[in-house]
Amino acid sequence: LGLPEQDVRVICRDVGGSFGIKVHIYPDEMATCALSVMLGQPVKFTADRLELFVSDIHAREHRVKAELAARRDGTILGMRVDDLTGIGPYSVYPRTSAVEGNQTVRLAPGVYRFRGYAASLRVVFQNKTPMCQYRAVGHPIAFAVMEAMVDRAARELELDPVEMRRKNYVTADMYPHTSQTGYFFERLSHEEALDELLRISDYRTLCAERDALRARGIYRGLGLCAFIELTTPGPAFYGVGGARISSQDGCTVKLEPSGKLTCLTGVTEQGQGTDTMIAQVVASAVGVALEDVRVLTGDTLVSPYGGGTWASRGAGIGGEAALQTGRALRDNILKVAAAMLQCEPDDLDIRLGKIVDAATGEVRLELPELGRVAYFRPDTLPKDFQSELTVTRHYVPRHQGFAFTNGIQLSHVEVDAQTGFVRLLKHWCVEDCGRIINPRLVDEQIRGAIVQGIGAALYEHLVYDEQGQLLTGTMMDYLVPMAPEMPDIVVGHVETPTAYADGGFKGAGEAGTAGAPGAVLNAVNDALAPLGARVTAQPITPEVVLRALGTL
Repeated sequence: LGLPEQDVRVICRDVGGSFGIKVHIYPDEMATCALSVMLGQPVKFTADRLELFVSDIHAREHRVKAELAARRDGTILGMRVDDLTGIGPYSVYPRTSAVEGNQTVRLAPGVYRFRGYAASLRVVFQNKTPMCQYRAVGHPIAFAVMEAMVDRAARELELDPVEMRRKNYVTADMYPHTSQTGYFFERLSHEEALDELLRISDYRTLCAERDALRARGIYRGLGLCAFIELTTPGPAFYGVGGARISSQDGCTVKLEPSGKLTCLTGVTEQGQGTDTMIAQVVASAVGVALEDVRVLTGDTLVSPYGGGTWASRGAGIGGEAALQTGRALRDNILKVAAAMLQCEPDDLDIRLGKIVDAATGEVRLELPELGRVAYFRPDTLPKDFQSELTVTRHYVPRHQGFAFTNGIQLSHVEVDAQTGFVRLLKHWCVEDCGRIINPRLVDEQIRGAIVQGIGAALYEHLVYDEQGQLLTGTMMDYLVPMAPEMPDIVVGHVETPTAYADGGFKGAGEAGTAGAPGAVLNAVNDALAPLGARVTAQPITPEVVLRALGTL
């Protein structure tokens, strides 16, 4: 449109979940802006569900062939992967549709320490809706393939699938570690996560129950899926190709005359609890109550320049920026307090919103009084002293391209051999996202992501006819998991903070989606094993199961 960036204001208040779909710039949006400029009038674009089905990006059309080599004792020697990925007619700016396939083949072997790995990726253009980036880009395919191969090898070699994984994990003494495809892992916790999963699920009891029920013609299965998650992408990944995608983020925090804090951040709220997370970090860093922090976001006129919320970067980058800003403001507040009280800043502390004696905890000054003096009576402060009660800091993750997290999931299912229906009984996930800021928010992020992963595994399927017309263009045709279908989802944690950031935070938003499809796939195949059947396609519909059983 020929406009300088600073003349374009974007206001994005609380919105529904994005999950990747909103990190793209769609032609519809550009056309709307162009019409507004041409007409000199506000123009609003709306679309119904059918229109969105054929305009917003789709994802995950892969045909993967894989081979795995292992010794009889279960030691994995190598793996070969060939991924054919459909990408629709074009990429959607500023992303590339090839990223999903690229991350699939690069992530697949990352949990394990074997060195022999060969992969090929081919992308094909199609007369379909564009394919691009959706929650856990490439991860669900990578780990469904890898973990299915591990389970199949364990079954062929008559080994315990738990012990085969443990035997091949990248172990604690091997970190820092570089994967077969060049990813750098600072420190992951595969063994600890596996041990915690076995504990919270009572895995051995579940195995015994499964085996006993098989004798009665009830086919239950248990499926494991270990995974890694790529979070907080830094400038080593974004920017090198020339796309203007910010890999840093900023935060501004100011002390108001009232003694309350106002925080402006570049990360945005899409239902994850970003505002709460940022407020917690700032409140803790400064030393005030959570309710004394107001967070403002989603307005490019006032928000610090940043990349927004996507790729599980809200806590790892936005949270770190907030932490550094809060600490800097705290130091500045203590300098003002020291000037007022005629002492050294190190003699003071901020606790529960009050300036106290660091040694005794005695209250020396209230924040509203400090704000009153700093803003309205600075003449009472030393002449050579200038208070700075508005602080901005920016954070760039420079030490690594990504902060990797890890975890493992377990799915418990029952398969009806007569109808082909899969019933989800229970699902467990143990995840390590570094230092946890708000456990409840993290747990619900993981549960929601698991539900999306289950949707991909069992329900969601975009069907086209031979002329390229989408046949599943409404929510009547396109199945998604609903509450009645969902099992109880139990979430556990291991914490391995990153040493490359003061907060130790990593990302958590995509872990559930990364591992759930593989766990469900392996559980279904475990249930079908006594019948000599195996499924290799998702979604695992009753038709897919019955065809695997040879009854359809």
